[in-house]
Amino acid sequence: MTDPKAALKESIVRQRESLTKLLQSPLYAIAEACSRVWGDRRALDAVLQEKLETVPHCKFLYVLDTDAIQISDNVSPDGVVENDYGRDRSSRPYMCEAVPSSGFLLSDAYISLRAMRPSLTAIQLVRNSDGKVLGFLGADFDLRDLPLTRELYEEPRYWQQIKGDPSIRGTVFHQSRVDSEMDKQFDTILSVVEELMTGHGVFHVILHFSSSRAIIWQMEDPYRYRLLDIDSLIDPDICLAYPHQTYSTEAAVPSSQISEVLKAFKQLRFMDETLYLRSGTLNIFNGLVGLTFSCDGSHYIPYDEFLDKQHAFWDMNVDA
Repeated sequence: MTDPKAALKESIVRQRESLTKLLQSPLYAIAEACSRVWGDRRALDAVLQEKLETVPHCKFLYVLDTDAIQISDNVSPDGVVENDYGRDRSSRPYMCEAVPSSGFLLSDAYISLRAMRPSLTAIQLVRNSDGKVLGFLGADFDLRDLPLTRELYEEPRYWQQIKGDPSIRGTVFHQSRVDSEMDKQFDTILSVVEELMTGHGVFHVILHFSSSRAIIWQMEDPYRYRLLDIDSLIDPDICLAYPHQTYSTEAAVPSSQISEVLKAFKQLRFMDETLYLRSGTLNIFNGLVGLTFSCDGSHYIPYDEFLDKQHAFWDMNVDA
């Protein structure tokens, strides 16, 4: 099976490649200009001020010696900031990474000390005309300011298993399922939830069987969730609170399969008195089913693969 994290890592790599292409050339040119006035604080500040506009979205430019001691001031779009002259940056994350032979490094993201925000730093080696390393040129960026491609990462449709709380896993065989209010009226509740999803624009649902509640997201108001207690879930009139909406053609889950998924939730809830389903999730657009069992192990699995699994399979695999 393909590593489920591979797509996320690939997305990050593409963003970093794009940023490297954007920053490498201007920082190299600034480093060359700095090498010609090396050791002169005011001259270095002047170079950084003159060249700052060539580095898009840069928050601060500064120069360090080979020991990572700052020998210029911070230069920002708002002017020169003198507080950090002489600062030892050797322990900062971007100075703990090895600079490649190319002389350019785009650091991993880190949390900035002052703003406490996700940030990146680009480091460019500064060399003299003989190729000797004089120090480093640093350029700081706030992650939210960077012109990323913003290509939305798409959640892969792989079966993923996540281990739960060890304290729960260790005591699972000392507990047993107690009928909840939802357990007692399962068929009515599943019919109501199916109607909400197929005819009233609910695209994501989390059913908490042990605590007898549901959380739903509706297409006309996707940024807010609704909490439905047991009284709402057993009352078909709840459907009147949500306008009728034709089932989306973009859904990955066919409308006819929603009832099958919900029925499978019921079967897993009652499959065993010790190992049983605590909550189930369905999202019709990414086509994934989420399962959390009494052992606190969680599974995220494509709906069609979920429906293909037999109960004996879950008996063997719920302890993720």
